[in-house]
This record gives sequence, C-alpha cells and structure tokens, in this order.
Amino acid sequence: MVSSAISFSQDVKEQAGIKPALLVIDIQNAFLDMIPEKDKEMGMMYINALIDLFRSNGYPVIRVYHSSKEYGVEEGTERFEFPSTVLIKPEDPRVIKTYPDGFNKTDLDRVIKETGSNTLFLSGLSAVGCVLATWIGAQNNDYRAFLVKDAIMSHNSEYTDNVEVMFDAVSYDVVKMIIESSKN
Repeated sequence: MVSSAISFSQDVKEQAGIKPALLVIDIQNAFLDMIPEKDKEMGMMYINALIDLFRSNGYPVIRVYHSSKEYGVEEGTERFEFPSTVLIKPEDPRVIKTYPDGFNKTDLDRVIKETGSNTLFLSGLSAVGCVLATWIGAQNNDYRAFLVKDAIMSHNSEYTDNVEVMFDAVSYDVVKMIIESSKN
C-alpha cells in the first residue's frame, strides 16, 4: 500500500501538483454522543493530528457543519459547535450544510477553489453518512479525495472499518508523506 501511495504521490505531483486541504466534517457536540467511546477517542486524536499536520505545512483546514432544526442542531447552540478540544481556529473556512453531501447546495466548492486546493482529505462524521456523501460529492466535482483511516467515525465500528476498506482509506502516515512531499 505504501509503495502505491508513493507512486500515486509522484504521478499526481507530475500531472498537476498536489494542493491539499483537510475537510473536518460534522464533529459536532450533537453527533459525537452517537460514536463508541473508543472510536471517538482515536478519531479525535487523529483529526487533531491532521489539523496540526495541515496547518504546520501551510495547508487549509475547512470546517463543515451540519445544521438541522429537526434534530435541534442549529447555529448558535452548543450542540452545533465542535468540542473545544478540536484544534480548529475561527479563521479556518467554515461551511454549513443541510444535506449529507457537503457540496449539495453549499459554497464548499467555492471555498475549496479560493484556497487553491485540488486534493481533499476527509475526516469526521459519519463514515457511513456525511463523510461518505461528501467524498462522493468531491468526486462529482472533479476533486481527488481520500478518506483518512482512523479519522472517520460512525455509530458502528464495523461499518466504519468496512467503509475504510471499500473506499481505500489512507493512513495518517501516507497523508503525512503526501503533504510533506507536495511542498517540494
């Protein structure tokens, strides 16, 4: 797997260059209670490590929030917010969505283009819902997009594992290698 990632990294770099962005999707207080504790601890640790990796290499971190009156998840409420333990900053671009796909009827595509990014790494919730729908949306919008293993979560650990396998999620180490090699 690592050798294919190295080959991928070199091929993409030669074609158009990697201009990565990290999407942190729906890790809101309202939804984190649905995640098994062990998965939540690992997922949040990896998400913060990714945020630090992207930020320290000068790449954007884009926050994606889900808003739903039906579930009481509305802007301005504590349930809407990411936990304070997440390393996001107020200046990180923010997109609010009402559909599972972060691209559907939002300005996510515009925000990504404004950052100059062409390659997306997805983290957050839910591996079987909004993260997966946004990954498909990214493909539909001609982005190279990757799910990050152990940085996506869902209500069922087995489902998350299956998504990571089926959609060839990349590990933190592969993301790090790609990020660091894209700067040269």
